[in-house]
Amino acid sequence: MKRKSVAVVGAAETTEMGLIPNLSQLQLHADAALNTLADAGLKPTDIDGVATAGESPTSVAHYLGITPTWVDGTSVGGCSFMIHVRHAAAAINEGLCSTVLITHGESGRSRIGSGRWGGSPASLSGQFEAPFGTMGPPTVFTIPVLRYMKTYAVSEEQLATVAVVQREWAGKNPRASYREPITVADVLNSRMIAYPFRLLMCCLVTDGGGALILTSAERARDFPRKPVYVLGTGESVETPMISQMEDFTTSKAFRVSGKKAIDEAGITHKDVDHLMIYDAFAHLPLYGLEDLGFCKPGEAARFIQERNTAPGGVLPLNTNGGGLSYMHSGMYGMYAMQESIRQLRGVAAAQVPGAKISIAHGVGGMFAASGTIVFSNQAP
Repeated sequence: MKRKSVAVVGAAETTEMGLIPNLSQLQLHADAALNTLADAGLKPTDIDGVATAGESPTSVAHYLGITPTWVDGTSVGGCSFMIHVRHAAAAINEGLCSTVLITHGESGRSRIGSGRWGGSPASLSGQFEAPFGTMGPPTVFTIPVLRYMKTYAVSEEQLATVAVVQREWAGKNPRASYREPITVADVLNSRMIAYPFRLLMCCLVTDGGGALILTSAERARDFPRKPVYVLGTGESVETPMISQMEDFTTSKAFRVSGKKAIDEAGITHKDVDHLMIYDAFAHLPLYGLEDLGFCKPGEAARFIQERNTAPGGVLPLNTNGGGLSYMHSGMYGMYAMQESIRQLRGVAAAQVPGAKISIAHGVGGMFAASGTIVFSNQAP
């Protein structure tokens, strides 16, 4: 991708967040899309590219009255929307479309018009992992994190600190689901879910959504909002079975996706002002910091414990409160990008002064997939 050739010109989330029992999942997509169209000053008929996950792009396009010339239904979990940005940038540069709408909506809590939970018994994980008693993400994600903690002597207190710092950021955000301060003791005394995860180390379960509109950098100057340019992108997958990861202490998909995006952007780690790492569970920021190269293997827990990612720290991380305190409807990647864009527009609730470059990094499934986007607010 040519650097700064594509920009985000519209970004918004659903009108409400948290508990939305009066809207179906498809309506959440539409609510987010209409808010984003208004943000960009566009009509549905101005859109000629549609990408989404969780719903069919056919359903979303039909519901909104869009007849696209390009669609993408890539669905590999929570990082799907990062990957949509990558694919949309390629499509715009190739001339397949000019204005792409990426939507997300999920009735994760109310379950209105949403699909059933659980994978197929015929899937690889259904055949070779489920018989051993796995019960969804909280139990499956314990497999790598226990190995990581043993290998690098990471304590439960350090793992709990991730949630404590996330809550600090959430306290600055009026839209966050939980804003009351918490301590390490609060986290460790919260209900055990699956060792080592306590309740406050696990993501929220909410309703909500968000959407983005992308177009060429050349056109972006004509839109009402300050453009946010796509500097670099990356994507990868490893395995649908967490038991088959190459190494439980690191994600191959993270490393490949992150390096690709950073190299393509032509930046160094010191250039990054703001970072969003998908945090469905408290261990994910540790893997993200290390696999993206911000910390050496085994050093991320101490990096967070020393308040480098907290308010006032050298690397502000998950400044909306993250999936642990802001909101998490099931596929969190869209919300991470929304916060990156707010920061670079200068309108975030917990604004990082002078932020020019932000990275949004996502996971799909249980370390199965990854997507990474490097954003900048500096015009080409």
